[in-house]
Amino acid sequence: MSGTYHSTPLELSSHQNLIDEDDYPSTTQISSTTSQAAFPLQSLQPAVAPPTFRPQYYQPSEGNRRNSPTLSSLDPYYNDAPDDEEEHEHLYSDKSGLMRQVSNMSDANLPLTAHAASTSPASTETHGLITGKSGGSGGNGGNGDDNVGRTVYINNPERNAQQKFLHNKISTAKYNFATFLPKFLYEQFSKYANLFFLFTGIQIKNVSPTNRYTTLGPLIVVLSATAFKEIVEDYKRHKSDSEVNSRECKSLQGSQFVSKEWNNVKVGDIVRVENGEFFPADLILLSSSEPEGLCYIETSNLDGETNLKIKQAPPETAISTSALEISHLNGYLKSEQPNNSLYTYEGTLYLTTQSGQKQIPLDPTQILLRGAQLRNTNWVYGLVVFTGHETKLMRNASATPIKRTNVEKTVNVQIIFLFCILLAMSLACSIGSVIRVVNFNGEMPYLFLLTGQTVIGQFGFNILTFLILFNNLIPISLIVTMEVVKFQQASLINNDLDMYYEKTDTPALCRTSSLVEELGQIEYIFSDKTGTLTCNEMEFRQCSIAGIAYADVVEESKKARVVDGAEVGMYDFTRLGENLKNHPTANVINEFLTLLAVCHTVIPEKDEKNEIVYQASSPDEGALVKGAANLNYVFTTRRPKSVSITVNGTSYDYEILNICEFNSTRKRMSTVVRCSDGKIKLYCKGADTVILERLSEDNPFVEQTLQHLEDYATEGLRTLCIAMREISEEEYKVWSGIYDKASTTLVNRQEELDKAAEMIEKNLFLLGATAIEDKLQDGVPETIHTLQQAGIKIWVLTGDRQETAINIGLSCKLISEDMSLIIVNEENRHDTQQFLDKKLQAIKGRANPLALIIDGRTLEFALEKELEKTFLELATLCKAVVCCRVSPLQKALVVKLVKRHLKAILLAIGDGANDVSMIQAAHVGVGISGLEGLQAARSADVAISQFRYLKKLLLVHGAWSYQRLSKLILYSFYKNITLYMTQFWFAFHNSFSGQVIYESWTISYYNVLFTVLPPIVMGVFDQYVSARMLDRYPQMYQVGQKGEFFNVKSFWGWTINAFYHSLVLYFCSIYIFNNDLILPNGLLAGHWVWGTTLYTAVLATVLGKAALVTDLWTKYTYIAIPGSFVFWLVFLPIYAIIAPKLGVSEEYEGIVPMLFGTPVFYLTVLLLPTICLLRDYVWKYAKRMYSTRSYHTVQEIQKYNIPDYRPRMEQFQKAIRKVRAVQRLRRNRGFAFSQNESGQETRIIRAYDTTLKKPTGL
Repeated sequence: MSGTYHSTPLELSSHQNLIDEDDYPSTTQISSTTSQAAFPLQSLQPAVAPPTFRPQYYQPSEGNRRNSPTLSSLDPYYNDAPDDEEEHEHLYSDKSGLMRQVSNMSDANLPLTAHAASTSPASTETHGLITGKSGGSGGNGGNGDDNVGRTVYINNPERNAQQKFLHNKISTAKYNFATFLPKFLYEQFSKYANLFFLFTGIQIKNVSPTNRYTTLGPLIVVLSATAFKEIVEDYKRHKSDSEVNSRECKSLQGSQFVSKEWNNVKVGDIVRVENGEFFPADLILLSSSEPEGLCYIETSNLDGETNLKIKQAPPETAISTSALEISHLNGYLKSEQPNNSLYTYEGTLYLTTQSGQKQIPLDPTQILLRGAQLRNTNWVYGLVVFTGHETKLMRNASATPIKRTNVEKTVNVQIIFLFCILLAMSLACSIGSVIRVVNFNGEMPYLFLLTGQTVIGQFGFNILTFLILFNNLIPISLIVTMEVVKFQQASLINNDLDMYYEKTDTPALCRTSSLVEELGQIEYIFSDKTGTLTCNEMEFRQCSIAGIAYADVVEESKKARVVDGAEVGMYDFTRLGENLKNHPTANVINEFLTLLAVCHTVIPEKDEKNEIVYQASSPDEGALVKGAANLNYVFTTRRPKSVSITVNGTSYDYEILNICEFNSTRKRMSTVVRCSDGKIKLYCKGADTVILERLSEDNPFVEQTLQHLEDYATEGLRTLCIAMREISEEEYKVWSGIYDKASTTLVNRQEELDKAAEMIEKNLFLLGATAIEDKLQDGVPETIHTLQQAGIKIWVLTGDRQETAINIGLSCKLISEDMSLIIVNEENRHDTQQFLDKKLQAIKGRANPLALIIDGRTLEFALEKELEKTFLELATLCKAVVCCRVSPLQKALVVKLVKRHLKAILLAIGDGANDVSMIQAAHVGVGISGLEGLQAARSADVAISQFRYLKKLLLVHGAWSYQRLSKLILYSFYKNITLYMTQFWFAFHNSFSGQVIYESWTISYYNVLFTVLPPIVMGVFDQYVSARMLDRYPQMYQVGQKGEFFNVKSFWGWTINAFYHSLVLYFCSIYIFNNDLILPNGLLAGHWVWGTTLYTAVLATVLGKAALVTDLWTKYTYIAIPGSFVFWLVFLPIYAIIAPKLGVSEEYEGIVPMLFGTPVFYLTVLLLPTICLLRDYVWKYAKRMYSTRSYHTVQEIQKYNIPDYRPRMEQFQKAIRKVRAVQRLRRNRGFAFSQNESGQETRIIRAYDTTLKKPTGL
């Protein structure tokens, strides 16, 4: 290629590219200088790279140190995840919450529900095939060989049916018809309050001082309301399961494909999956529409990676490209047992051919897992090998857990203490009753104190009597009130327009309302990366060519201009096209764009509109090739030995001579091509670290390119350096012989190939650099920064590679510029232990912030029992933790590790099926309704559509819910203790007879009618500070983390206050009614007038207390607090007149004129609450004035609308961040480069021919 090109933009496909890619946002600031002299590439002289330029870079990632080269070369997305055999038993204790099945099996090997519990046991790995004793529905099949994992017959449904393999129906629900009642009752009666009320509700004749129905009735109402809520929530899970199970796919019957629901798919079926569809089960790839039996799949639901993976069918079955041909296949498959390893598979396919039986070994490149999606491939045929809960995806899931909040657990413990107090009160009263009987029985024979019973027998009955009399000291209304309030709080979350995503019409959805208060106490967030922090979109945004900066969009302030005689700033891509025609750097631009269009492993295909769609297994490569196409260098055709590109309508062919593959050690990829003019060129792209040290001495653009790289790094863009050199025919012949010899060696082949590549990748000429925007979701950096200010530690657990994860961490501000990175990449347990111990000792006492980076392989060792505490201690000392290349099971194990050893509330957030185990393991699971599907959202407790909504969910709704629930619980205990302790004090005056002060039904109405609204209104509408203040001062969130609103101290503070109020109310009323109340007619008012007056005073006191602790008064507050007291005053006379006539509450007969006709009643109702609440008011004043909390100060700021005078230093801080980013870049280069391990994949791609016609598969 020579000369200049006239650029005419190529119109690409109007369809959005089907490839989901990792992406990030950034705003680029570039300063560049250009030279006006032309640089003929042919004149470049070889030179040695400067020996002093050896910048430090990140340690090699896991791809360089795999223990199993065979698996790593065969599996395009192998990530060192542990096999079942490598799981360690100690990690799966009952304390972790995961059920055990068989030793040597991980927790994820368990089915989600009881009806899948008969799945086969764990597998054991042997040479060439995974074997193990089959059991249950796993089926052992085969030729009677018990050592085979399972045998699946091809096109022989009768023999497969005999083995009774597990069905393909899945269930993620919590209950079914058989398990609902026992599970529900177990969960409800694990709450001690319910168990206590069940006990008191069992009435014994002549023992209970109250009505049977007033005791047992409220419990039935509570259980019914809770059961209804559980049924509604679980119905939604059943509905989503039904939607999945009823999806349709095409299954082979005879010689044609017919539609069949997923739940009817069986092991041994041959199914046809078409482009864009999900795989209904785990399949063995038999054939596809692509040459060589290739297909592309996206595994984001499995491992979080959105770059496409290449799979290839065995050549022996790939030729069967029609329903008729595939129906003639005959043979069987010997497969490993079902297991949870996403990255390994071993089996053997035995095909019966005309020449006899042929054995075909199978590896991970032939398995298509349930949860993955077929992409950019018209169709595939697959043999079903694992179904339902035996698929690898479901093996990585755990049973839906029963989650209980920390507040509920604390309440449960305090109920035990209250019960002890209740028991002590009952014992005291029973002892008093015994003393009365022993000492005064002879003086009071008319009372029939013994009535034929022994003293000991009566003592026992008296204990039961007083237990029932005082039972409401523990408020049964609390349970139902909490459920109602939590449901309303969940509705507030669901209806919050600030968390509504208009683009997808997706509101927030709180699926499990019982966990809302946990949102206000989160200390650790475990987040997935792909789709959670990122948008799965990647775009070619900027580039530096020949020292000149170009961008697709240039801000006005960054446009190129002349400063002090030098040209600075950047041009747009339109100017790049103009420079390609008549600029001194035109030949450099030409080579730069040619390299982008030629040096890659992308495959071009035509869609229905005859427009090119690029299939890329690496998102970086896809973005670069599409970027080149947008600049009129369009990659059009790939053949086994050449590629074609079109430049301004002219087609150019390049013969591919050799490809030096990318791996984690090399961090670069090179392609040796022969151009149409016969010249041989080496095109090389890679991390700046490795490219810059291989340049020749006379590279004129290094300084400008480095400056641009620094600018890109500060904006979080992903960078690549682009270089090339011309190779003489003689040099190529010599090197080609060396390379061919290395490619055929049987010992250390990869190392020999790397050495051969080193020989040719030298004396390079730097063309420039690229910058790709890996888009973050909107507001991610700000959200993470705010959450960190709130005292929340964020850990990122991702299946992505280390360099990608670190780059994302920097872009989203999880890893700040001033943090020191601790990178843990070790080969074995011993080295891991030494490294962790060494680093732990080194960082103790250090003040500077740290970030821990650990890969999946090393994490496997770190999670062992002997190392887990050391790892956890090191991780908790770091401000940020990033775990790379981790499996779904490892994500859950990390969460369980923190959950087991730290008394902290954990939140896990993700968007794919690979995040479900992590989400279910955490105290609170949040699912993103994103591009990776709804698996995580369906399994989560809360579903949101954007990561940024997490800020309001936690800092506002979470903080409010925690404070509201705390106040509701404390107030509910307070109001009941205040009323029922008066009964206890009365026992000392009634000679421990069990007599009640208040009428029986009125006692029941206390919780049901007269004090039911205040706690509900406080629980739903109260705000201790506004949403604006909680957002402005995220440090306020730490109030919930520290448990300041609800703890043992506050609980017993309210309890003692209730004891005090009951004492004042009872003994003051006794003093007032000491000689009973003498009415104007000369009669005595009697017991029920005093009791009703005291009841009214108690009600006024507890409602006054509610008014005193309420922070926000709304119309509902006025209805609930003053309205409840007014309602009692209206209700009492009406009820006291009507009820006795109906034979109910006969104690109120004639009480109305006596009660409302005496001024003593009104004086008592005004005086006693005032005396009680005066102390509370003084205490509240003293706390605010002399023991001020942070929220007290913010309340004052909110009330008086005080401006925030904190200094605004954004510009200064931005400049500091840029300087730190540049310093980090100079210390560690190349972190932003991400590329796939090629291995087997490159060989497959090179065999691809896009000129061949594809079969229809029908």
